[in-house]
Amino acid sequence: MALKARALYNFQSENKEEISIQENEELVIFSENSLDGWLQGQNSRGETGLFPASYVEILRSRSGSSYTDYTVSPVGSPGHDSFYTASPNPGISYQGSFEDDDDDDWDDWDDACTVVEEPQRAPGTNGHPSPSLQYPSAYGRQQHAGYHPKPALERQDSMSSSKRGSVVGRNLNRFSCFVRSGVEAFILGDVPLMSKIAEAYCIEMGSKGPQWRPNPHPFICSVEDPTKQTKFKGIKSYISYKLTPSNINSPVYRRYKHFDWLYNRLLHKFTVISVPHLPEKQATGRFEEDFIEKRKRRLILWMDHMTSHPVLSQYEGFQHFLSCRDEKQWKLGKRRAEKDEMVGASFLLTIQIPTEHQDLQDVEDRVDAFKAFSKKMDDSVLQLTNVASELVRKHVGGFRKEFHKLGNAFQAISHSFHMDPPYSLDALNNAISHTGKTYETVGEMFAEQPKNDLFLMLDTLSLYQGLLSNFPDIIHLQKGAFAKVKESQRMSDEGRMDQEEADGIRKRCRVVGFALQAEMNHFHERRVADFKRMMQSYLKQQIIFYQRVSQQLEKTLRMYDNL
Repeated sequence: MALKARALYNFQSENKEEISIQENEELVIFSENSLDGWLQGQNSRGETGLFPASYVEILRSRSGSSYTDYTVSPVGSPGHDSFYTASPNPGISYQGSFEDDDDDDWDDWDDACTVVEEPQRAPGTNGHPSPSLQYPSAYGRQQHAGYHPKPALERQDSMSSSKRGSVVGRNLNRFSCFVRSGVEAFILGDVPLMSKIAEAYCIEMGSKGPQWRPNPHPFICSVEDPTKQTKFKGIKSYISYKLTPSNINSPVYRRYKHFDWLYNRLLHKFTVISVPHLPEKQATGRFEEDFIEKRKRRLILWMDHMTSHPVLSQYEGFQHFLSCRDEKQWKLGKRRAEKDEMVGASFLLTIQIPTEHQDLQDVEDRVDAFKAFSKKMDDSVLQLTNVASELVRKHVGGFRKEFHKLGNAFQAISHSFHMDPPYSLDALNNAISHTGKTYETVGEMFAEQPKNDLFLMLDTLSLYQGLLSNFPDIIHLQKGAFAKVKESQRMSDEGRMDQEEADGIRKRCRVVGFALQAEMNHFHERRVADFKRMMQSYLKQQIIFYQRVSQQLEKTLRMYDNL
């Protein structure tokens, strides 16, 4: 039965089986049962095809069950294509699906393991954790089979609740990213202080403001040799990638589902960091050479951003992903990452900030400027993506076709000159015929050229589309924190809150503010390096290309010199 749905995000189709959808576009879903994370339906333009299930929500009448939101479907439990139903009670939240059952080995070293398809990735708004990934705060939650309950949290502040006056009001929208990320709980002091915090991430004051302290042991990691492998005597096929970290120089082999598991752990843990998006999945043609090559290129860029980030590169789960070669140790490390308590709002407890004073209004102005910049850059990146994509299409189709037509026309002229032998000049006829063949060759060169320049440009732009899409939610966290500071100070001035509690809220807001500014600075640092490399590579390849075209034409021109 056809169902109505709404698109949560933009999706650009990349093959004939898929269709493009736009954010907030009304859709028709032919069946709500997804296939490997994809749904089939029709967009508002009447196009029929596939699109990611995690990009839509199915709309239902209020009298029926709540809408199905595929963005909160289980991603950590392999093989599950089921979905959550959002609770009609806005005070109820959900524990994420990263708490895998203990009997789920989820390994690739044992051919006897259960067949597991690539798990569906389920980012929330702009790539940040959906309600299923939220920090399990004191608001309570609905228990779900297979998930392990966590103890109720106590407030950070030493002052007991019995000594408090009126507390700062909580957001009524329990599904806003400020609430479900746990940052509201952190700001209000509802995140418990750990007796011992094993990890620490430092922010320092640099020439352009707060910045993450660099990784003391920097490294890079290559992504090479995508290889098709099989299991169960050929029944199950998948692509593995060879990863070689420079600090270990010992390769490991990972499937896309391993990358997907790591990506979801990153989203779950690093609330205030813009985690680079993984390359998109594809419903069909997963083993086609062009798709495999494209995914490898984009995984290389993704890995480059991961290893260059001062915080993400030091994450224990990432190091385990890059180094573990033993089956038993893999399972232990995976479980350890999934039971990590310093995630979401608790991750903010691991951040050490400078003692320098920052005026909150100055910080807010700086964030507003970055917000306007990121919006403009996002629009510009989309514009360049569309132009470059159209140019690729012309290279492969239009330009090639036109040069072939020109070449055929020249050869037709040459053939006509052979029609009257007494007046036929073989040297001229051959030169004109060769000119036609030269332009056919030039057409093929145009068709192949995007692999050398435009593809790299589109890969970089795709990565930045993902990074930029993360910032609205991160900025919203900081805006929510500022609002709590202003509200707490007003209540303190009115005598409805102790100044000590208001100061605690301000102090915790400083952590969020410093973290966002450090992330903004890292983004700009990477942006300069990446776009410099992208533009240099594009121009160099363009010069090489037109030099090759020029050489072909000059060689042909010389055939006319001695006629």
